[in-house]
Formats: sequence, structure tokens, C-alpha cells
Amino acid sequence: MSFDGAGQDRAMMITNPVLPGFDPDPSIIRVGDTYYLATSTFEWFPGVRIHASQDLVHWNLVTNVLDDTRLLDMKGNPASGGIWAPDLSYADGKFWLVYTDVKVAEGAFKDMTNYVTTASQITGPWSDPVRLNGIGFDASIFHDDDGRKYLVQQTWDHREYHHQFDGITLTELDPFTLTPDRKTQRTIYAGTERGLVEGPHLYKIDGWYYLFVAEGGTVWEHQESVARSRSLDALSFETMPGNPFITNVDTPDFPLQKQGHGALVATPGGQWYYASLVARPWRHEHEDADAPRGWCTLGRETSIQQVEWDADGWPRVVGGRAGLLTVPAPDDAIMTDAPTDHSQHDEFAAPTLSLEWNTLRVPFTAAMGTVGGGRLELAGQGSLANRHELSLVARRWQAFDFDAETAVKFEPETYQAMAGLTNYYNDTHWSWVFVTWDERRGRVIEVAENDRGQYRSCLRDEAILVPDGVELVHLRTRVRTSSYTYDYSFDGRTWQSTGVELDAKVLSDDYVLQGYGGFFTGAFVGLAAVDLSGYREVATFDHFDYREL
Repeated sequence: MSFDGAGQDRAMMITNPVLPGFDPDPSIIRVGDTYYLATSTFEWFPGVRIHASQDLVHWNLVTNVLDDTRLLDMKGNPASGGIWAPDLSYADGKFWLVYTDVKVAEGAFKDMTNYVTTASQITGPWSDPVRLNGIGFDASIFHDDDGRKYLVQQTWDHREYHHQFDGITLTELDPFTLTPDRKTQRTIYAGTERGLVEGPHLYKIDGWYYLFVAEGGTVWEHQESVARSRSLDALSFETMPGNPFITNVDTPDFPLQKQGHGALVATPGGQWYYASLVARPWRHEHEDADAPRGWCTLGRETSIQQVEWDADGWPRVVGGRAGLLTVPAPDDAIMTDAPTDHSQHDEFAAPTLSLEWNTLRVPFTAAMGTVGGGRLELAGQGSLANRHELSLVARRWQAFDFDAETAVKFEPETYQAMAGLTNYYNDTHWSWVFVTWDERRGRVIEVAENDRGQYRSCLRDEAILVPDGVELVHLRTRVRTSSYTYDYSFDGRTWQSTGVELDAKVLSDDYVLQGYGGFFTGAFVGLAAVDLSGYREVATFDHFDYREL
């Protein structure tokens, strides 16, 4: 319970999604009276975000686990490769994190390596990772009550004449070295007719082993299925009657879509909750309700649903398998202090980037620039299509409507040098407003978009001339659900439109999916510097402001 100003208690409610913006594939645990949520980060660095709460309602980002190349190096990884579906657990007095680094995401192959790292505190330090195997992604560790440990994972079959999703595999781990014992490897569950079985989490409750798995692919047909067994023998798991456990495939008008791929947690008082990924689509006014079903520019987020157990010992989502927008918090919830929105103002005073900032594939180092003392300096490297050397720092879109702005000092000497403000999905889907050099006119402001890898300059001969004597160029984006614009100012007070309005759907999973299979992240807004000439011209940003409306 929480209390209002008059001292009267009122029930707290979980409002979904609890983690707005790109935070998918949640793995939830409770240690004492605190809940922890680990989520996927794909090609964004640092890898694996951890949020904490004591009431399941209010969440704080407390750490990014994979924060140096000792734990994770994704240089060159494809878009939507990298960290898939981490698994967080607690056993033997320490936290365990299993994670997959996917090096090939498209086509027949999913080249990957699964690792495990441990820490006595959630904020680390985390141990050197132990390499496990590469037979499949979405790996998790099950700590049985007899002290044995098992690796549970999706299994990938690259052969074109077999189904690629080859069931859920269980392998016993050596409890000391954590080496998988290949002799114990076996398929325990093949999935249902929905197919694409992945994302396994295994629990032992009242003598039953319960297996939660995602199926149907992480799109509109997505669902979570449940099976159980008295043993861990091969193919011994029985699917729950009335399966699936949760899905939105048959509720197209419900605000929450794509629910599934999640984990179960019990409260201290014995109540049960389930955290899963979720997406919230929007449509243009002219678009039909069924085609397309919508555009999820915030990516796949995290929802929490309450769970009850039926008379036969099967878990059921309270309110029906579509889930609910609002859910009662646990009876024993402890009010957690957390921001009411995710607005951010950064004047770059600290010598390190805050937890909300991300880079692509590799950490922020001197190769990209420096931060502190009231400025962020970015040294120009590769284009925003570059997977190896890129000077970009960005944060998630966490609201459908927001303004973001910055001011940049940049004196380019070539049109190959550019610096500014970007809205970014992946290396083939992005746009930005930037300062560059025009050999005929001098410093100018241009807007450009990369749509399915096709680059276009939006202003061209109408690029906006930066007056002589202007040191700081102020740049702004205004995102309004279905579209967004770019503005500029030369004094930080009087703003002018660039005249460019872009379709936000281009920065959504659903739009990217129409072109190819890497579609697992979400839209970001951030700061970037490019210098294709190789001379690394430096752009200096003196602040960044993200305001949710």
C-alpha cells in the first residue's frame, strides 16, 4: 500500500508498460524485498540493463551489466545482433547472468556464443565471463533444489530442410566449472503448433517443473506457452490445457500487443506476477485497422501481469490471456521512489556518461571523444551506417511525444564532415539534422534520411546558411507519435523549422521487418559526429535536453 496526503491508504496499481521504450525480453527475479528486471540490448552498448523496484510499479535503472569489452565486444555485429534475451537469477549467494552474443542474425545461420557471469552485488563487479556453448540463443540457468544446475535454451537448426527452431534443450552444468556436459544434452520440449519456440525459463513449484516459453515470433502472433513435467526427462513436458498463457493475437484493438517472452516471480507474501515484452502500435489516420496492424516506434517494452493458479495447478493471467492495462500491485509492496517520466537534461558535467546514454557495439572511449567539464566532444568517424567506427551517443525514445534539443560548436572544412542531432533505429534506418560545409556557401544546416539503406538529402540547394559569427548552432527534434520534424536556432530562443517532416514509422520494428529480419530494437535520439575524410574533425555539444510531453 501507499498513502495519500491525508494519510489514507490506497491500492497501488501497475500501469503497463512498466518500462516504456525499448526494454524487451524481461527476466525478473526477487531477492529479499527487491525485484530486479534484466532486459535485452542487442547491438547497443553497454549490454543488459537492470531495473530495480520494491513495488513492481515504479522502476529505477540501477546498472548496465556488460559495460566493458572484457565482458562484451560487438564491433562489427549486425543490426539486431548482439545481446539477445539475458537471463538473471540468484543462487548460492550471488547473482547470475546468462547472455548471448549473436554475430550473425540474417539468413540460415545464427552464429552465437552463450556466456555466464556472476556478482555478489547487482551493481557488480561482474566476473570474467565463462563461455558455455553456441547451440542456440535465449539461454537461461535453472538452479534445481538438489544443487544441480542446468542450461536451458532454444536450439537453432541451420539446415534448410529442417525447422530452424529445434525445440528447447536442457544440458547439465558442472557446478564448479560451469562446463556443459554434452552427454546430458536433451530436448525436453518441442513446442506447440504455433512454432518458433524460444525464450525458455524453468521453475520448480510444488513438485512440478514448469517451463515458460515464447512462441509465434516476436510479432503480432507472439505468445507465451506453458508446459510442465514431474521430471527433466527428454520430451516429458505436457502443454497446459487452454494454452497459450498470454497472447494478443486475437485482440487487435487492445493497446497492448505482442505480449509473451517473459519470466515469473513470486512476492514475499506468495502472490505471483509475470513480466513480458509488449508493444504499443499506432496507425496513421488513413491506415486500415488490420493492414497494417500498426507501427511500434518505441520498440518492444516490458509489461507485468498478475498470475493466479487454477485448481489443476496451472498458471492463468488475471483478467484473461490478453492481459490488462492496469494491474494491482502486490499486497506487500514497498513504495519505490522513481521518476514520473523519463525526461533528461544533461550538461555533461561528469567525466562519464550517465546510465541512460548508449553507444553502438563498443564502449565510449577516446576514439569517439571525451565528456566532462560542461561539454561532450565527439571526434568525427564513420557514417551513421558504419558498424565498426562510429561517434554516436543516444538514448531511447520512451514516449510517443517529446522534444529533444542540443547546441553544437562545429567548424567543418569539408562536406564530408557533419555533426548534429539524430533519430536512429539501425544502420539502415535513421535521419538527422546536422551542420556541415558547402563549398559554394560555407557552413550550412542540412537534414538527411536513410530509409532501407537509401540515403537522401532533404534540403540540398536549400540547406540553411549559418551566419558568420554564430558559434553555437541549436538543433531540435519534435516527435509527435506518427511524424517528427527538425528545427534550428542561432540564439537558443527563436526557433525556425527546417521545413522537413518525416514519417516515424520508418523507425519501427514493424517497418524494418518488411525489408528483412533484423527488427528487435526501437527508436533512439542522440548526438553524432561524422568525418568521412578521416581527419576526425571535433564537434562540441554543450548540453542535451529530452522532454516528454
